[in-house]
Amino acid sequence: MISGLIVLEGLLVGDASPSYKGHRYPVEVISHCVWLHFRFPLSFREVEELMLERGVVVSHETVRRWCAKFEQSYAGALRRRQPRPGDKWHLDEVFVRINGERKYLWRAVDADGTVLDILVQNRRNTAAARRFFRRLMKKKRRVSRVIVTDKLRSYGAAHREVMPSVEHRSHKGLNNRAENSHQPTRQRERAMKGFRSVGGAQRFLSAFSNISPHFRPRRHLMTAHDYRAEMTIRFVIWEQITGAASLPTTA
Repeated sequence: MISGLIVLEGLLVGDASPSYKGHRYPVEVISHCVWLHFRFPLSFREVEELMLERGVVVSHETVRRWCAKFEQSYAGALRRRQPRPGDKWHLDEVFVRINGERKYLWRAVDADGTVLDILVQNRRNTAAARRFFRRLMKKKRRVSRVIVTDKLRSYGAAHREVMPSVEHRSHKGLNNRAENSHQPTRQRERAMKGFRSVGGAQRFLSAFSNISPHFRPRRHLMTAHDYRAEMTIRFVIWEQITGAASLPTTA
C-alpha cells in the first residue's frame, strides 16, 4: 500500500512533468485518456466514445499517439515511486500470441506481487532465462536473497551461471504469485485481440505492468473506507506525475 508519506515526498521533490508543448488539448484530457486505456480493457475507439460522452471530441488515432508518447514517461515515474522490492523474487514465463506466432513473456515479481520487470522473447530456453536474469539484475542494481521458479530446467542452468550465490527454489506450487500476475495481461490480450509486434507488445506491457497495478490495490484486504482513502492517494500521485488536475465529473 502506498502511504501518504510517498505523496508528501512527491509534492516536495516529485518527478518533472512531461512536456505537453505543441498539444492543443489540455493535459487533463491527455492524461485522462491514457488512464482510461491502461486502467480498463478499452480500445482506442472506446476511449474516443467515452470522451465524446463527456463533450470532448478526440479521434481514436490521437488517443493512440498520446498513449505511445506518454506511456513510458508515466510508467517510469510510477516505478520510481515504488518502495524498494523485497528480497524474494518470483519468476515465470507464459506464451503470448504476437501476429499469430508464439512468443514468451518473462515476468518477475516480488513477494508483494509488484512487477519488477517483463521481457518478451522468442524462446524459453537457457539463453532466454540468462538474458532475463541479467536484465533484471541490471535494472534493479541488486540481486535477491531467494528466487522462486517453476520446474523449467532453463532457470536452474541460468541461475548457476548468472547468480549462483542466490538461493533457488524450484517448485510449481510455490510460484503462484508470479503465475497470478499474468492474469491482467491475459485479460488485456483478449481485449486487444492479441499483439501485432514484439516491440509493440514489449512497450505496452512494460507500461501496463506499472500503470495498471497502481490503480489496483488489494481491495479484498481493505475496508471500503480504507480502499477509498488509498485510491484518493493514488489519484493524487497520478496527477503529480502527469501534471494534471482531475477532470470534472458529469452528472
